Amino acid sequence: MKLKQSVKMAWSAIVSNKMRSFLTMLGIIIGVMAVTLLISLVQGGTGNITESMDELGGDQIIVTVGDTHKKLTYHELEELEGTGGIKGVSSYISGQGVAKAGGNSCDVTVFGITPAYQEIQGLDIQEGRNITELDQEERLNVCIIGTGAATDLFGTLQVLGSSIRIKGYDYRIVGVLEEEDQARMNSTSKNVYIPLSNAQRLLKQTAITSFYLTAESEDSIQEAQNTIDDYLQKKLGSDEGYNIINMSNIVDMMNTVMSTLSLMLGGIAAISLLVGGIGIMNIMLVSVTERTKEIGIRKAIGAQRSDITIQFMIESVFISMIGGIIGMVISQAVLSVLNVLFTDYHFVIAPSVAVLALGFSVGVGLIFGIYPANKAAKLKPINALRFE
Repeated sequence: MKLKQSVKMAWSAIVSNKMRSFLTMLGIIIGVMAVTLLISLVQGGTGNITESMDELGGDQIIVTVGDTHKKLTYHELEELEGTGGIKGVSSYISGQGVAKAGGNSCDVTVFGITPAYQEIQGLDIQEGRNITELDQEERLNVCIIGTGAATDLFGTLQVLGSSIRIKGYDYRIVGVLEEEDQARMNSTSKNVYIPLSNAQRLLKQTAITSFYLTAESEDSIQEAQNTIDDYLQKKLGSDEGYNIINMSNIVDMMNTVMSTLSLMLGGIAAISLLVGGIGIMNIMLVSVTERTKEIGIRKAIGAQRSDITIQFMIESVFISMIGGIIGMVISQAVLSVLNVLFTDYHFVIAPSVAVLALGFSVGVGLIFGIYPANKAAKLKPINALRFE
């Protein structure tokens, strides 16, 4: 029997029992949905986290010093620039305060920063300018303000040239940060940035206890880490008074964890596909029993064992493949709804995941269709014709 005829007969058998065929597909549909949804959700979450980490800088090193007996100064740290794989050093201090203007007040986080901080941390100015070296050297009372603080204090973002009062000092606004979601992690919306030299007086903090380093390249980040580690050990006398965080290591670790989680969830979801395969085998066995006399007639008029095997295998694969396609269509619809509800994330079925899910579902159809197909092919014509 020609392959084309086998395909037609297999399709006819599926269409003639629509409800039973759909219920048989249901296990595959649920299995494919579970695989694609879980993996896509993990990948979407991983992409969002990786993007956030990249914004922080994959070539960055964050250093915090807890030993207050031996103090680091801004000028000492500046001398590290251009040595041992270190491209830039950004010292800063921070503290809480209340900003006041025009009878309004707002709780803010005050950052004392250098011009290098703005470049390393990627502070995007919506209007105005950055903190400059002149501001730093002259200890000028100027500031950059976040959009949340500007709105709370003035009711508008058009605040350039206006003044705010923090801890009894007036600061002229020279820049406004770009607007962002205030609920976002590490939001700058309620931050106020002033020159580091000025902040040391305002916050009464002369020592530098936190700073950022950038490596000359991602390949030299380990060299930069070793350089600052050696420097701090000599400066502080031990390796217990400070903490070094390598952002590149955190990104790599996060990607590893998410990849492992994706594989685990995919494996768990694949179990439901196997359950769907058992359902296919069960229904195919019922189908063989129902069509025993038909098989006997076909064998009596010359059909070979291979013809019967191919027909039932095609029928099994059709059921699993159609179920897989329906499962992916439903999964994409669900992900589209999630993209609308959670705009910060981007969920999509990756081509590799689609191929994996569909291939696995077809494989399930092949594997679990072998036994029913062989059982049908082995029927003896005389016994099949006598079957009631």
